[in-house]
Amino acid sequence: MSKLPDVRDANVAGKRVLLRAELNVTFVPGTTTIADDSRIRASLPTLELLRKRSAKTIICTHIGRPGGQARPNLEVEPVRRRIAELLNCDVKHAGSVGSAERRDTVDSLSPGEVAILENLRFDAGEESNEPEFAGQLAGLADIYVNDAFGASHRAHASIVGVPELMQERCAGLLLTAEDDALSEALKPTEGVSVAVVGGAKVADKLTLIRNLADRFDWVLTGGGMIKAFVDARLHRGDETLTEEAQLARTLWEDPELRRKVVLPAHGKITKEFSADAEYDSLPIEYARSAGSYILDITGAATLEYTHLLKNSSKIVWNGPVGVFEWPRFSEGTKAVAETIADRGDSAFTLAGGGSTAEALQLFGLQDKLTHVSTGGGATLEYLEGKTLPGMAALTSR
Repeated sequence: MSKLPDVRDANVAGKRVLLRAELNVTFVPGTTTIADDSRIRASLPTLELLRKRSAKTIICTHIGRPGGQARPNLEVEPVRRRIAELLNCDVKHAGSVGSAERRDTVDSLSPGEVAILENLRFDAGEESNEPEFAGQLAGLADIYVNDAFGASHRAHASIVGVPELMQERCAGLLLTAEDDALSEALKPTEGVSVAVVGGAKVADKLTLIRNLADRFDWVLTGGGMIKAFVDARLHRGDETLTEEAQLARTLWEDPELRRKVVLPAHGKITKEFSADAEYDSLPIEYARSAGSYILDITGAATLEYTHLLKNSSKIVWNGPVGVFEWPRFSEGTKAVAETIADRGDSAFTLAGGGSTAEALQLFGLQDKLTHVSTGGGATLEYLEGKTLPGMAALTSR
């Protein structure tokens, strides 16, 4: 894909700029109090740049999954207030895309001022990429800026429909930083390269493992997919495999993949999936029976994984290796996180995926890596080698 046009090269002074940000925050259950403002903070550099360069900035974003209907618990007002606090300036509420309030607010913006539109997904035209809805958004501005990496794998109106209608479109600072870091992660490198792929389901990570195995020396597995690989590896012809194990078997039957994919030797094996489950530290083959779970790696597996990570020059991590949210089963993920963080300037280190970022934050290590991606599905698809629609829309004509 061509290099993304950069907002730093755009002449935004006095112009209306439609900034598609990724401000899909979570709220404290039952309230409109923002539980985590990290996505808002990630968008601040682009917002500050636009203000400094006297743009008339119109922010648009989605929050949650309202299904094309207005829902009071998913309105942008708490986000508007938090942006205003962080920027230390007034941020106007511009209402919904088709409202009279929107026209009055946008038309009255002065250079350096900021407004925010109501939740885009309150209109069904956003997710369906309806041309009329995209046209209304495009008509608000002179320049389009996509800084919503976390939503750029979605072919929605504000992601692909709007830039197709606008002559001047570019990437914000966050999107550019994500593109730079993720493309670097997939480049050939000198020295040993190691990928860590965890998560609950093989189906979600099948393409990722294949792509990373083509580019990395080792792919360390973790999470719920370990059991699927155990079942696939020890399968006998008279047994019926689960769908997950069948998918794992397609990987395991490839000699080159099998050589690179590393299964942990030992795990914390339980008979129930719960935070206080009793466990035995055993070779993972003991989890082959139905009703068994591997909730963490342990012992020799942790030593092997950390040894490989300590001797690597490039690390990409997507998905925890255990149920880190439960302290009883967080040790493996914590050991992996600390080892990656300790690589410092000696290695390129990238983590991606919502659960991975949450683990780093839990252990206070989020600032110790070369790059922590803000995307979930977008990061996964990028690392799978796919072209993200939102990024392609900035360079195609």
